Amino acid sequence: MSIGLQRLRDDADRVRQGAIDKGEDPSVVDAALRLDARRRSLLGEGDALRAERNALSKRIGDAIRGGASPQGDEVAALRRSSTGAGERIAAIDAELVAVEAELEDALLRIPNPADPDVPVGGEDDSVIVRTWGEPARHEESTGGGADGSGPWVRRPHWEVGEALGMLDLPAGAKIAGSGFPVYRGTGAALERALIDWFIGVHTREHGMTEIWPPALVNTASARGTGQIPDKEDLMYAVTRDELYLVPTAEVPVTNLHRDEIIEADRLPIRYCAYTPCFRREAGAAGKDTRGILRVHQFDKVEMVLFERPDASGAALEWLTRAAETLLQRLGLAYRVKLMATGDMGFVQAKKYDLEVWAPGVERWLEVSSVSNFRDYQARRMNIRWRPEPGGRPEILHTLNGSGLALARTFAAILEVCQQPDGSVVVPRVLRPFLGERIGPASPAAAARPTD
Repeated sequence: MSIGLQRLRDDADRVRQGAIDKGEDPSVVDAALRLDARRRSLLGEGDALRAERNALSKRIGDAIRGGASPQGDEVAALRRSSTGAGERIAAIDAELVAVEAELEDALLRIPNPADPDVPVGGEDDSVIVRTWGEPARHEESTGGGADGSGPWVRRPHWEVGEALGMLDLPAGAKIAGSGFPVYRGTGAALERALIDWFIGVHTREHGMTEIWPPALVNTASARGTGQIPDKEDLMYAVTRDELYLVPTAEVPVTNLHRDEIIEADRLPIRYCAYTPCFRREAGAAGKDTRGILRVHQFDKVEMVLFERPDASGAALEWLTRAAETLLQRLGLAYRVKLMATGDMGFVQAKKYDLEVWAPGVERWLEVSSVSNFRDYQARRMNIRWRPEPGGRPEILHTLNGSGLALARTFAAILEVCQQPDGSVVVPRVLRPFLGERIGPASPAAAARPTD
């Protein structure tokens, strides 16, 4: 289950309003309450009948020991009553199995209510909580042109990438279809450098343990993190083997501790992992179809945390800052948005989006989502922690965040760091991997470093 039954019983109005705030059907809350009431009624009736059957068995034994004939009317009547109770118990048990299955399904379809400080509404109601850096201009008034004068307009990333032999989108479409980019030469090297550098910062500076997980997960893993049933249609399914291609490393990494009890001295547990990510839905028809802003396959480094419940709020802020560190060192201007209820997702209690400014397309691009799920995922996966040795286990909290998603980070680097001569100046932190520049050099470009 995702929503605890006790929480559902005690705070049904809050859970129901939480569904409404996220644009989900609140009737599933009432359905779950009805099923829970029926389940408890059946359990009570079954327990009473079992007690009655036990009492009848004792009376039969007492009657026979008292001299009654085993074939006599008194014993026969008691046996008929016992048989009737047994038949009713069997019927109750069968109905209970069906009711519990329906209840479990209903609970999985109730969204995680947002935290009280999350703004209610849709995309326009999300709040920008801070910004960093000065967004690069789309059109530069000086230093442009082949002769070093006149206006210079930044090109979108796909033009820069194709001109420098870094992106081959037609080849990807030929191999797999649209939304599956091919990175060539320095494009492939840039992807690899970003992955290596992200992982290095997280492990050396943020104390995370690197995980290299499978790229396929089973149904239990997808259900545990909330992809099923909420996002099942967005995943690529290997139907023959009942497996799914990972939509994000969150799924396999969070499931590392499914059905485990974690001792208090092990918390917090902090992981990072790289995986290719696969998503069937790549945006609305006709939107962001050029370039690599919305694709079916992309690379991403994910951060996953397991935390004590009283520390998860602070952990969300820490995790967000960890992602921001990467953007600052890359020199990419960004903003942090607190997402409104209708734009934050089914399973999140609170979520920040980090968006970088891409001057070639003149848009803010989401490169990271950082989320606190509180006990929602852990309850589904039965991940618990023991506050003290020998104590009763409790559900812990899970969090995750992109650190970072590469396709849009790649695009932003090409658009921010491009030069009038067509070259791209490499951000300083990536120069040990790639050198100082990608593409032709010129005095005008050399005079205008962007990092």
